Amino acid sequence: MTTLEISVPDHLEFSLGLRTRQELSDEARILLAVKLFELERLSSGRAAELAGMDRETFLLTLPRYGVPAVKWSDEEIQAEADAVLK
Repeated sequence: MTTLEISVPDHLEFSLGLRTRQELSDEARILLAVKLFELERLSSGRAAELAGMDRETFLLTLPRYGVPAVKWSDEEIQAEADAVLK
């Protein structure tokens, strides 16, 4: 496992409403995983692994960060709507 070290100002975790540096570290890992998933650089499974959670929990966590679990094109949405209306 590779370790990434980021310097942050003292007491930043408190400014973000976190209680400990560990919570700040955990939040940073989740944020990185969510962003890489959103940019389609990681699959949901790999992003979940980075975030330190199972895939289902990761997918259920995405709305908290304003990221959809599934990206549908306009054509896919229209095809689904057509299928439902038939």
